[in-house]
Amino acid sequence: MKPNFRNVIILGIALIPLALIIAAVPQNQIKPFKLTAEQMVQMVNQKEHFYSADVVADMLVQKDPSLQLIDVRSPSDFEKYSLPGAINIPLADLLSEQYEGVLNQDVKVNVFYSNGTLQANEAWMITRQLGYLNNFVLEGGLNYWFETIMNPTEPKSTSPDEEFAKYDFRKGAGQALGGG
Repeated sequence: MKPNFRNVIILGIALIPLALIIAAVPQNQIKPFKLTAEQMVQMVNQKEHFYSADVVADMLVQKDPSLQLIDVRSPSDFEKYSLPGAINIPLADLLSEQYEGVLNQDVKVNVFYSNGTLQANEAWMITRQLGYLNNFVLEGGLNYWFETIMNPTEPKSTSPDEEFAKYDFRKGAGQALGGG
């Protein structure tokens, strides 16, 4: 059976616009975000992913709207104590779609915390591998927070003035945030 010349022309006319549309659509350039082991080691060694307790305390006292504290401990631990304004995203639920908008955004600075830094660092590494850039870790976690902000140790009388200034700030911040 010979093809009908008229049908071939109609088919050709229909395919030309479709081919142009397909040619105009850019190729999918979305690639999974992956850091190499060397890149992760370099980032960890530079410690740029940490926010100090002093910086977080200052942001809390100043009521900085760009700060979002994320407690990665269990809900029961979160209910016992959490930092002011913190939300709870347990580490086990970190990859849940319901939290993607919180973790992958560039409006707020997310600061993960747990009792120490292990779970918070794990949360940071996971989100960093996903390509989420605005996530950090509270250096020392809640344990260090209590030692330095909520219950600071007074410096020795021979300490430099900077130590007294730091102590005064921490004592004031701790009181403003509900400490003694």
